[in-house]
Amino acid sequence: MKTHTSLNSPQSLATQAPKSTQTLSGPTRPFWGLPLLREMSADYLGFVTRVHREYGDLTSMQVGSEQVIDVFDPGLVRELLVDNAAHLVRWERGIDVFEKMFGQSVLFTEGAVWQRQRRMLMPAFTPTRVTGYGALMADAATVTLDRVMPTGQDEAIVAMDGLFTRVAMDVIMLTLFGSRAPAEAAEAAEAVQVLSACAMKEMFWPMTLPDWLPLPGKAVKRRALRRLRGLVAQHIEVRRRSQPSGVSSGGDLLSMLLSLRDEEAGQSLSDVEVFGQCMGIFQAGHETSATALLWWSRLMAEHPASAARATAEVDAVLRGRPPGACDLSSMPWLVATLKEAMRLYPPIGALLTRRTTADLSLGGTPIPRGAMMRVTPWILQRDPRSFDDPDSFRPERFLPDAPPPPRGAWMPFGTGPRVCIGQHFAMLEMTIVAASLLQRYALSLPAEDLPWKPVLHVTLRPQGASLLRLTRRGP
Repeated sequence: MKTHTSLNSPQSLATQAPKSTQTLSGPTRPFWGLPLLREMSADYLGFVTRVHREYGDLTSMQVGSEQVIDVFDPGLVRELLVDNAAHLVRWERGIDVFEKMFGQSVLFTEGAVWQRQRRMLMPAFTPTRVTGYGALMADAATVTLDRVMPTGQDEAIVAMDGLFTRVAMDVIMLTLFGSRAPAEAAEAAEAVQVLSACAMKEMFWPMTLPDWLPLPGKAVKRRALRRLRGLVAQHIEVRRRSQPSGVSSGGDLLSMLLSLRDEEAGQSLSDVEVFGQCMGIFQAGHETSATALLWWSRLMAEHPASAARATAEVDAVLRGRPPGACDLSSMPWLVATLKEAMRLYPPIGALLTRRTTADLSLGGTPIPRGAMMRVTPWILQRDPRSFDDPDSFRPERFLPDAPPPPRGAWMPFGTGPRVCIGQHFAMLEMTIVAASLLQRYALSLPAEDLPWKPVLHVTLRPQGASLLRLTRRGP
């Protein structure tokens, strides 16, 4: 069954001659291009898909006083984000919106502050360190998945977005705080989703109106901020009282954050920085994994042969025991299904815009200082020049013996110096949760199935309900 998408596909590019990169063209609108903002806000992915199809791999448009340049070619993307990384900063408006909501985490800081934070945090997210979180992830998945349906019930129509949100938040609560509190996790998950939706809306406006104003949506945002900030602050305060400064008292991430020291400066993370890192982990660490698993589950239901192969692999490797970090290399087909799901539906469908801090050249085309540069994995990962039959679900693309995609063509975790620091954590979490699900249930489409339309908030989530049929597997 072919993967469904209601957005325009760039399949026509397969026969389209590449346009010269020596001149930049793009859409124009009256009133300084401001109507383009309305088009982007209404359907960002559909908008950039049309821009790519009509204007090529390197396009330019004027929006107010800003020159906005879209980069749709993998080679040019790497040239931008890797070769010219020293001449880029993240878009100020996007950073301002996220920092006000989630604090100064490594996700949003720039310059020397970002370099210091990333240097300090790297030890917490190395593959070796992440392996130690595998048992906690499996524990969280077991508890949540065993409660999908009551004992004695063998089948149910399940809202998969809610299920994976709960699983991912339980994983974050256990790995970050060493805590299991279902009610607390549910509140945190709801708060993160509210704030992410608010952030996406606010980024398309030049300023954010004060949250105290009695405007639609402001009360919901205030409640979400209070809940999430209060939860994080409470856990940090309790741990501060029980954990001496500079000493790790446990195996969770918060313990490590409180014990980290910058060897160059001889300093630990400040209270504000610890708070910001925890907030950032909530935002990025739970929502992106939940979103990737959500689309994966849909694709498994649509492609029963691929699902059956993944299930047989899981059964053969695990033989009924919980999955662990050591099992990933023994389940290549399952990992490949996850990577292919992230190709078709990248959790971060569009990267946060960069601004150039110096004059650049991309593929021989001059790029001026101060330009806003946009990269859209949704376009890159569905380009037929990089992937045969790009709209089809073909996990074999990502098997260990398959030729790798062109560099820059598959980037669900970004690329360059700001590649996602938690990518190993995310892959381990997703594989453990996916294996745990397949151990227990078979996935299928409901009788009255409705297509899932991708909508870009901060992550790429389906619009409306995301229902699948789960059938309990026998012993």
